[in-house]
Amino acid sequence: MVDYFDELETRDAEQRAADLAETLPAAIGRARTAPALARLLREVEPAAIRDRAALAALPVIRKADLTEAQRKNPPFGGFATRLAAEFDHIFQSPGPIYEPGRHAGDFWRLGRFLHAAGIGRGDIVQNCFGYHLTPAGMMFDSAARAVDAAVLPAGTGQTDLQVRAAADIGCTAYAGTPDYLKVILDRADEMGEMLSFRSAAVGGGALFPALRQHYADRGIQTRQCYATADLGNIAYESDAMEGMIVDEGVIVEIVRPGTGDPLPDGEVGEVLVTTLNPDYPLVRFATGDLSAVLPGVSPCGRTNMRIKGWLGRADQTTKIKGMFVRPEQVAALVARHPEIARARVIADRDGDMDAMTVQIESPREAVAEYDASVVEALKLKGRVEVLAPGSLPNDGVVIEDRRRYD
Repeated sequence: MVDYFDELETRDAEQRAADLAETLPAAIGRARTAPALARLLREVEPAAIRDRAALAALPVIRKADLTEAQRKNPPFGGFATRLAAEFDHIFQSPGPIYEPGRHAGDFWRLGRFLHAAGIGRGDIVQNCFGYHLTPAGMMFDSAARAVDAAVLPAGTGQTDLQVRAAADIGCTAYAGTPDYLKVILDRADEMGEMLSFRSAAVGGGALFPALRQHYADRGIQTRQCYATADLGNIAYESDAMEGMIVDEGVIVEIVRPGTGDPLPDGEVGEVLVTTLNPDYPLVRFATGDLSAVLPGVSPCGRTNMRIKGWLGRADQTTKIKGMFVRPEQVAALVARHPEIARARVIADRDGDMDAMTVQIESPREAVAEYDASVVEALKLKGRVEVLAPGSLPNDGVVIEDRRRYD
């Protein structure tokens, strides 16, 4: 019998849709009490926003928008529904970008992830995420409290002391980046210490299959999450190990990079997240990451949408012949011709000069017509190649830089 964090995880599709139709309009209404969101959503009728499809009509918020808003109106840029002094924590991430935090209620919702990772009462979590300025340490500290686990607030670095504490205390679970656990284990071997880790909850970096297997060979079950300081938990692995299950406190959309246009399930695109956090609501917030929706539900019994996990970066902006080419320009090119399925800009070198090729999936051999549209959309001339539909890989890449300078 699989043990779930709560009943939300196993709702059927009809119940999840009904619940969303009730909670989403209220969430949008509350979001509009934040000054910045009141301006962005002033034309929106909250009662009309009842599902993911309706969200597609709303504007996209990008990290650059948040940074600029915070620069003009610190610390939160008008995106919070509370005053700064009404939060328990204020964090600073590189940028700088400021994020709020609270003690109560597992603010970042990572308790659901720790539970799925097999961590709970009776465990002692060695939390190796940083506690200094940035929120990751407190995010996982809060998660441990949500599952009734004890915490060693280890932070980063001082590996010898980490080994000593893990051995003396008998820490049973690790939280941190995927690779730092190996540093601790290797150092423990050198020091002749036996550690008791049996679970690892990781994030903030790539968990390569070989590293996961290395931990498994040492009796450590490793699961990873996809989370950010702004949004908290977005998706997480379960024992089924088939993609990542979207958290119950967010709504995820996969859109064409550079736009807010939803893509069909299975297509690789940019991850947009709407968080239902009443204190710090973010609507259609662009993560800049690529992923894709997996069909069906997880064999573990959790029924929410699944995504493939991190598949690269959506912001593929590059400079060709001295001009920036951006994903939204490629999207504008595609939008000019309904028959175009996908397009990809390739930056390369022709001797000492930049060269640009635009590959277009289309049933029409309209090279001259597409050539004119390329110039209008990209403000550059390049070679146009018309390919049969389905020829380009489904990897979310719209600008590929093949240039080498070594």
